[in-house]
Amino acid sequence: MKKSLLTCLSLITSSIVFGQFSPAITSWIQNTTGLTGSHYVNGNSTPITDNALANVISVQYSADWVYVRANGIPAYTTGPFLDGNPSLATAQTGYFKISLNPVQNSGTPTATTMGNIGVFINGVGLFDDRDGVSWRAATGALAGGPLGGMGDMVWNRDAIVAERAGFDCAKGHPAMGNYHHHQNPSAFNLDLQEISNVCDLYLADGLYVIDSTTHSPLIGFAYDGFPIYGAYGFKNADGTGGITRIKSGYQLRNITTRTVYANGTDVNDGPPVNATYPLGFFREDYEYIAPAAGNEDVLDVHNGRNCVTPEYPQGTYAYFTTVDENWNSAFPYVVGLTFYGTKTASKVQNITETVTTYNPITTSISSTDAAKVVVYPNPSSEVLGIQVPGNTQQTWNVELIDLTGKKVMETKINPGSTIGYFDVRTVYDGQYTVVMKSGNETITKTVVVAH
Repeated sequence: MKKSLLTCLSLITSSIVFGQFSPAITSWIQNTTGLTGSHYVNGNSTPITDNALANVISVQYSADWVYVRANGIPAYTTGPFLDGNPSLATAQTGYFKISLNPVQNSGTPTATTMGNIGVFINGVGLFDDRDGVSWRAATGALAGGPLGGMGDMVWNRDAIVAERAGFDCAKGHPAMGNYHHHQNPSAFNLDLQEISNVCDLYLADGLYVIDSTTHSPLIGFAYDGFPIYGAYGFKNADGTGGITRIKSGYQLRNITTRTVYANGTDVNDGPPVNATYPLGFFREDYEYIAPAAGNEDVLDVHNGRNCVTPEYPQGTYAYFTTVDENWNSAFPYVVGLTFYGTKTASKVQNITETVTTYNPITTSISSTDAAKVVVYPNPSSEVLGIQVPGNTQQTWNVELIDLTGKKVMETKINPGSTIGYFDVRTVYDGQYTVVMKSGNETITKTVVVAH
């Protein structure tokens, strides 16, 4: 009895951070309504409903680990993948096993690998910056990927640059069915400079909305157990200095040939820098520049820093999803070329220890966040978007009401999504009210339709 009690106390103590459950247990977007995913196919702008459950199915924890079961399917619509990718987002099996006690790796840093290197809070996998294709010096051509032989793995192609045409609106795509993000998982059409028009015809959204006025939400965990945040954070590591865009310490090298790495290592030659293979086409085109003293908003070589965050008021090491001034993804995008911590996480098919199931607590949107709900464009002539701040764990029922009080249209913003849409091309010109309801909460916004 005494041994059982001690085991129970140990489990509780290790799983609690600063008097509360660890964010590695509480931050997941759990599916409590049976919500399933959906996808687009090329040429059809109406989403097709899938059978696989979206978001996270269950969260269980022990003294040392949290086990996250998910199909890898987001609540937002996936696809289409306009580069000819024949795959669709399909249900994955197993549990993401994440450490509740992450520690810095004091030895040789562990390099990131192909495939999952982390997981977002909606159960979708994180990949690193590469797409599996590299230069093959012997043939003077690219090789690799699921359909070809491997290249030298010396000059590795950057997925963000090379595969942009194949990303959906949420900047994701599948690899043999495993839907994932290599980069900041916010929608292309919400960036300050839109570099892909896929959202124009295939409306979707991402995991969260970038907001330059507030600390970005916790959006995932890397395979070393440390948290991943969005693009904005506190300027200073101690939580002071206001909110700022957190910046990558990597920059493009000043090179015209690809013969050596940034550290001077002589390697098999890659292609010269030209229009076909521009600077930035390969991950080795970048070099890390340590920031000057005082620039605490520039990240380390792993693309993270030790800092205070809203979820970790006493401080933690955290990765950030880096973007440039136009909110376009900036190398190395999420985790750098190596992990900061000791990589312990993995995907397991079974849980082999005693665990406790975590039941999510539904939290309401704050009055401050409610004021940040945006309806755009206003006036609208074609598509009207309703954007909620950050990411939401609530289901919002959204109605478009005319001046007589008649409901004209309705839609939903599901947990793990950020945007709802109305196609108002067939709606009469005039003033309307957008009514959003979730539980006992109601938010209203006035809009104008003008063709």
